Amino acid sequence: MASERITPVDLPDPRYEYGGDDHVFVDLAEEMSFTANFKAMAITQRVAERDIDGVVENCPGNASYMLRIDPDVVHPDDVIAELKDIEASIDVAEYAWESRVIDVPVLFEDPWTHETLMDFRDRHQDPDATDLEYSAELNGYDDVESFIDAFVGAPHMVTMVGFVPGLPWCFQMVPRERQLEVPKYVEPRTATPSRAVGFGGAFSVVYPVAGAGGYQLYGRTPAEVLDVDQELPAFEDSMVLPNPGDIINYRRIDRDEYDAIRDEVEAGTYEYDMADVTFSPEEFFEAPNEYNAQLLEAVA
Repeated sequence: MASERITPVDLPDPRYEYGGDDHVFVDLAEEMSFTANFKAMAITQRVAERDIDGVVENCPGNASYMLRIDPDVVHPDDVIAELKDIEASIDVAEYAWESRVIDVPVLFEDPWTHETLMDFRDRHQDPDATDLEYSAELNGYDDVESFIDAFVGAPHMVTMVGFVPGLPWCFQMVPRERQLEVPKYVEPRTATPSRAVGFGGAFSVVYPVAGAGGYQLYGRTPAEVLDVDQELPAFEDSMVLPNPGDIINYRRIDRDEYDAIRDEVEAGTYEYDMADVTFSPEEFFEAPNEYNAQLLEAVA
């Protein structure tokens, strides 16, 4: 693919707000962009590095971030003053952070998500199509295979984790004109298999547990993104595997590989294919295709 460039966007002045007595919320932009998300990650990483007294929790979002504080230790205005100082010191284009490239194997058009999506066609925009067929047509692709090729054709960055514990929101690392977009179901499903790979708006997700959901369903991964008991080696430090700033490589697999990986996961022996990398927004903005290929070499 020919070389492309992503132009960083100009962000408005941040909006600082209280969230009750024990939270500070900072809105960086109304619209999600790489610039806004990278800035949220950069600031929250600096907050962690400074180890500010009274800051209990530190959560980046898609275009915002929120801190939980102990108001008996620190006044929110003092926290906001320090956040303004951090914000003024950061140039996203020159910032870099330690990240991981994580291989996420996916069985697309698997029997479990297919059964689920067919059970809820009355809640979908197109009751006569599967979620992949609908998504392919909506995005101008001739068939499902071409759409899946686009979905796995570039990595997805974890922009935030939330909504339910361990659910990674991932934004594909391509210029805006190549972003895939699909709406959520007209009415949410009451069931979704655990480890289902879904897509809504411009975000891919991996559902960590079974439950309700409204994203279009494309497939299922045999690998866990949440291990509450921390039995798998990759979860030794945290029950949640993907962190904001990590890079997900969705990789197509067949049923035999799915079953083999699942057996290893259930035996507690599965070793995730992932590698530590240093992510540079500047290099990504300058040549996203080439930089993505360089990042993926870490798990090739």
